[in-house]
Amino acid sequence: MSHLVVFLIYLLWITRAKVSSNIGVNYGQLGNNLPSPHRSIELLTTMKAGRVKLYDANPEILRLLSTTKLKVSIMIPNNEISGIATNQSMADEWVKNNVLPYYPKTLIRYLLVGNEVLSYNSEQGHQMWNDLVPAMRNIERSLKGQNIRDIKIGTPLAMEVLQSTFPPSSGTFRPDVRDSVMAPMLKFLNRTKSFFFIDIYPYFPWSQNPHNISLDFALFRGNSSIRDPATGLVYTNLLDQMLDSLIFAMSKLGYPNINLVVSETGWPNSGDEEELGANTFNAATYNRNLIHKMSTKPPIGTPARPGVAIPTFIFSLFDENQKPGPGTERHWGFLHPDGTPIYDIDLTGKHPITNYAPLPAPKSQFTYNLSAIALRLENRDYFHIER
Repeated sequence: MSHLVVFLIYLLWITRAKVSSNIGVNYGQLGNNLPSPHRSIELLTTMKAGRVKLYDANPEILRLLSTTKLKVSIMIPNNEISGIATNQSMADEWVKNNVLPYYPKTLIRYLLVGNEVLSYNSEQGHQMWNDLVPAMRNIERSLKGQNIRDIKIGTPLAMEVLQSTFPPSSGTFRPDVRDSVMAPMLKFLNRTKSFFFIDIYPYFPWSQNPHNISLDFALFRGNSSIRDPATGLVYTNLLDQMLDSLIFAMSKLGYPNINLVVSETGWPNSGDEEELGANTFNAATYNRNLIHKMSTKPPIGTPARPGVAIPTFIFSLFDENQKPGPGTERHWGFLHPDGTPIYDIDLTGKHPITNYAPLPAPKSQFTYNLSAIALRLENRDYFHIER
């Protein structure tokens, strides 16, 4: 009997380990007041993150990660893509300098070529578009040359790579990249059994159109739903709707089975006064509900792909005070720069959502409610959402 008890405890531990490993954190460093890499890695392990995504291949951080069980994602900067695409020796050199000194002790699992490359609409950006897939192929050859088979190659793209997202069944890629970039990329991902990495933020479509998209729908609060008229699939949250539009877009190019990784998602904990809904209350609500959804076993998946797990990285570990742009850009963190939590969060998904201490009501809630009422009066079609 004692052996059986030990075995059952072991199975429980394994199950819990799998749960915790599905949620990762993006570790950005665009701040002049952030903790040291050593302290930052300590905080990640204390938070029981399963994965960490870097925006480079920082040698100090990769060495520190070798003492942890964190699964690691590293990134090739955008400005190195074209050189790697046109020169195999440059790809070999990048792998030699940024992978071999740390692998396999550091658990590098994803190697990402660039970041949101297809969002750069300039002459130089268009050159990167053309070089993106060739660079991915050259990096694959470099890893194979070192007999490294368990690092998946991908590239994170933003939702703006899609021309249409609603209803989800109408999902299609933009015409300017569909045949020239997306088709060969999907062929590469399918052949290498890699993932489609997507940066996906329900906050943005909601905040740009709060009179037609319910806040509850964006925050996974399950008080509203929509039905796709073409498929009959019912959606209870905005994230699933956005993810499935991507799945339908891939299917239309002949690749219905490439798995997804959410490479970035989250909700801003603060912002400029005019940025609706950017507050701690909504950030905590979104991320807690997201973690619950993505760490549930067996996996929930999406309406178009029920039961399929989606590894997820939440943005971000810290508020980063040197990011340019509106106030929300500097306020996506779990932690203040001194390492204290902005709000309580459990990355393992084990903590029942109802057991968290009550959050303070957002300061701007009254103003938001008045704005929302005014917008609804202006647009009577608001209730296209089923209730």
